[in-house]
Amino acid sequence: MLFRSFSWKLATAPVSQALQAWPTSTGQRWLSMASKTRTRTLGKSQGRVIILGSGWAGYQLLRKLNKKDYDVTVVSPRNHFVFTPLLASTTVGTLEFRCITEPVRQYAKDIDYHQAFVDSIDLKRQVIRCSSNLDDNRGTEFELDYDKLVICVGAYANTFGTKGVKEHGIFLKDISDAKRIRKRVLECFEFAAQPGVSKEVQAEKLHFAIVGGGPTGVEFSAELYDFISEDMSRLYPELLDMTRITVYDVAPSILSSFDAKLSDYATKRFTRRGIQIKTSKHVEEVGANFLKTKEEGKEPCGMVVWNTGLMQNPLVEALDVAKDEKSHRILTNGLLQVLDKSKTPYAGVYAIGDCSTIDGQDLPATAQVANQKALYLSRVLNRQIKGDKPTEDFSFRNMGTMAYIGSWKAVVDMRSVHEKATEGGFLAWLFWRSSYLSMTVSTRNKLLIPMYWFLTFWTGRDVSQL
Repeated sequence: MLFRSFSWKLATAPVSQALQAWPTSTGQRWLSMASKTRTRTLGKSQGRVIILGSGWAGYQLLRKLNKKDYDVTVVSPRNHFVFTPLLASTTVGTLEFRCITEPVRQYAKDIDYHQAFVDSIDLKRQVIRCSSNLDDNRGTEFELDYDKLVICVGAYANTFGTKGVKEHGIFLKDISDAKRIRKRVLECFEFAAQPGVSKEVQAEKLHFAIVGGGPTGVEFSAELYDFISEDMSRLYPELLDMTRITVYDVAPSILSSFDAKLSDYATKRFTRRGIQIKTSKHVEEVGANFLKTKEEGKEPCGMVVWNTGLMQNPLVEALDVAKDEKSHRILTNGLLQVLDKSKTPYAGVYAIGDCSTIDGQDLPATAQVANQKALYLSRVLNRQIKGDKPTEDFSFRNMGTMAYIGSWKAVVDMRSVHEKATEGGFLAWLFWRSSYLSMTVSTRNKLLIPMYWFLTFWTGRDVSQL
């Protein structure tokens, strides 16, 4: 009877009264912790943590954060995480799109999630303003308050102000981009195969231009080459001789961040396969069916895929905080706290991933950095529950870089681990595949990915336009 009376008190009384109804020592402890938070969530002693974004940084933090003591809310316009190292494989059907996605809600059911854009952040009031990204109420605005905020909204593809890129180019950052690329490649072949199309128009339509000779551009070029040589050559044998792939880059070589021998190796492999590499080229304009460079003028093409680095997104641009002069990313201290313009950290506001960088450091905007920052921040926040303060700043450990270059070959540069740890060829390809397979999150995808690799090898890629 005493227990039933106590339960009724908890159910009907305000939070503070309900905690006072608890046995004295427990109630006082909970009241003390709750008074330090804005949201004062019953059962969540550390208040609400809002994570902005579901990319590498946001998703990893979501996984590792203590959700028993933190009320975790994720706000992102997409409800899933994308395993970007294998995104290029989905553009041609080597893998299917769902093999590299992880739903936010499915992994962590004890969180809140809102499919929305974040329009602004009021750092003084500790409130974020959002607008829905759902079809039924798109643009509907709402506000959320927070105790701790983690900004990991990523970055946009950098067009460098090049005319026509946004209208006619295709980026490669998300599943929607991969779908557009796959559809466009198939449409170009179908168009070229129709009666009455001249050989000149066929050659123009089947010219695929990739702008950017970094790992993403090189891997997509390699996947596209495999697709054309292994699958489209069987389906459109009469069009194979007219098909071209060209990689454009402003740098003097592709994979310029890799060891010079690996860069040369990749260049020679591409050249032998007929992939044209045009370095030291400045793209001035992209049209519906052409690409124009400063050095060579207009070049007809059926598709332009743009992979030339990153720029700040509108939310980061609008924030009145300290930013890096060169990249315009949010500046943080070594504890990943956002700095104001006087370089004073905001209490409880953090930034990780591609949208931020550490003051005095020039870390690359890569998945590896974002992942390590998320792991570090999760440890910091989890230790705060016990009252522990961080004693060491974040330190990035470079584990090297890899890139697939087609035909079961890859390049691996791990000089940061060991000065002689470079490899190119079939063994590097085995390492590339096994490494990324081990990094995938769910058991489901660890099974799906090798299954689709086997199906692609055994039956070829699916060329259905869905």
